[in-house]
Amino acid sequence: MKKLFILSIAVLGSSFSLCAQKLSKIEKKILTSIKQNNSEAISFLEKVVNINSGTLNPKGVKEVGVEFRSVFDAIGFDTKWIEMPSDMNRAGHLFAETTGKKGKKLLLIGHLDTVFEEDSPFQKFEMVNDSIAHAPGGNDMKGGNVIVLYALKTLYENKLLQDAQIIVAFTGDEESTGKPLKISRKDLIETAKRSDIALGFETSTGFNYATVARRGASGWTVEVDGKRAHSSGIFSERTGAGAIFEMSRILNQFYTEVKGEELLTFNPGTLLGGTFVNFDKATSKGDVFGKSNVVAQKAVVYGGLRFISEEQKENARAKMREIVQNNLPQTSAKITFTDSYPSMAPTEGNIGLLNTLNQVSLDLRQGEVIAYNPGKRGAADVSFVAEYVDCLDGLGSMGTGAHTPQETVNLNTIEELTKRTAILIYRLINE
Repeated sequence: MKKLFILSIAVLGSSFSLCAQKLSKIEKKILTSIKQNNSEAISFLEKVVNINSGTLNPKGVKEVGVEFRSVFDAIGFDTKWIEMPSDMNRAGHLFAETTGKKGKKLLLIGHLDTVFEEDSPFQKFEMVNDSIAHAPGGNDMKGGNVIVLYALKTLYENKLLQDAQIIVAFTGDEESTGKPLKISRKDLIETAKRSDIALGFETSTGFNYATVARRGASGWTVEVDGKRAHSSGIFSERTGAGAIFEMSRILNQFYTEVKGEELLTFNPGTLLGGTFVNFDKATSKGDVFGKSNVVAQKAVVYGGLRFISEEQKENARAKMREIVQNNLPQTSAKITFTDSYPSMAPTEGNIGLLNTLNQVSLDLRQGEVIAYNPGKRGAADVSFVAEYVDCLDGLGSMGTGAHTPQETVNLNTIEELTKRTAILIYRLINE
């Protein structure tokens, strides 16, 4: 793990001693086509933003998928909608593919769902000024999907996709991943196994940054039982400490004994304690009953864990288990973990991809592209395939306020980011 962290530190803020090179005649033609298609791309973005596709709105997610699917069909991709089991309450995924043997085999990853459900007041694309639009999911990440689509549309129109293998995977549940993961991410992983490179088009962290590493995400739950009794007896040998004091001890020791390792974080997001505790995981809502003169008999906390490697995750879990077992008098506790997103480590292959992207950006006179700090990024679908292919992420649209009612997308950057994407894809499939 020490070697991994040294590599991650070296990547942050790294730069490459590359010089801008001349674009080929074909590449200049690509740029001209993208410029001609840009207004159409922005209109398409507005259209799909105005369709609600909150993760828990399967009908809306699928409707957005239909819009993208129709264009992929028109540019020669074989498309399919992959349904999820009905009890998962997830829409499914859109996959589009061309087949061939030339150059690198690419997997391009996006997602159709947003965090804004049907009951959200934030529903429509609205211009703020001539370059910025308020747009629910426009930045995270329908803008990135549009960049993928119109980069490929341009390459198709210039007859540059012949004999290339490119798979586009737009998942329908990235914001709230369907469980079990072995079903919801099965098709994404299988396509990675027959690809060489995965490019993720999640929200850009800045015009001159890309993501070579992402931390994984894991859930954890601590449940504590105490002895229900009159509060006058608390701390006595017979009554003990109660569930809330025991939970407080556990969380405090997590903070003092587990915290501090580079790129490792953990957060208790929900805490309930009292005589009776109820919590609905589906809605993330709960209630408690208790009185100040009754020793609490139940406490529960739900949290998340972020990590840069499986080794780091397992080491943190071991420390947390040990702390949970050392109970205060007349209490018992248990901790359980649930896997969500694996980590995407900063491998040499990923850094090589960044080098390639950086050269493309320099050739386009767009400036140097460097690695973004993985400690500042959340998890994403690209992490599920990082075990199998070289990866690069954060190639999507730019904006602000993702996951909030103030989310914006910067329309002025769509054209330039589409140019960068198209030239990157063109060079990779011709290596």
